[in-house]
Amino acid sequence: MSEPVWFRTAEATVFASEDQGTDAMPEILIGSTKGPAGQAFANLMGQTEGHTRMFAIRATNQQVKPATMIVPKVTIKSSSYVELFGGPVQSAVADAVLDSVIEGVIPKEHADDLCIVAMIWIAPDAAANPDVDRKDLYRTNYEAMKLAIKRAMSGSPTIDELIANRHKIHHEMYDPETGESAW
Repeated sequence: MSEPVWFRTAEATVFASEDQGTDAMPEILIGSTKGPAGQAFANLMGQTEGHTRMFAIRATNQQVKPATMIVPKVTIKSSSYVELFGGPVQSAVADAVLDSVIEGVIPKEHADDLCIVAMIWIAPDAAANPDVDRKDLYRTNYEAMKLAIKRAMSGSPTIDELIANRHKIHHEMYDPETGESAW
């Protein structure tokens, strides 16, 4: 990685092992702390009601590098949501970032120069379920975050892949031919 990573984005979806609402769908931004990604990261340091942001940490005093900010995609309305966001999800994201460095997807020599913003979604039904499978929530968020990082760092999908698949792949939640929505 001779050129600085200024602004790379990606997303990934990993579905729950059983239809229990523990699907993970992170959308991420990776870039230099000295560029627009770093500016976006710094701007997220403030808090807004219902949208608590936090660093990805593996444990107390173990913030990962590259510095990673996790941001909820929806308004946090319950303490159970906060417990999932700051528990299994935060842990999964942190482990995925660190493992991406260990595996060389993110070059170790750039771990202090990059930052990541990860927008995270937890299904409101999962947050309301006292029996939600926290291990599966960890698994899906870990796998999805690793995949999103890999895609961002490799530029996947390429524009050629997107063009080739334009009429072959459709959004899972909306069919443009029928106008039907899965919501």
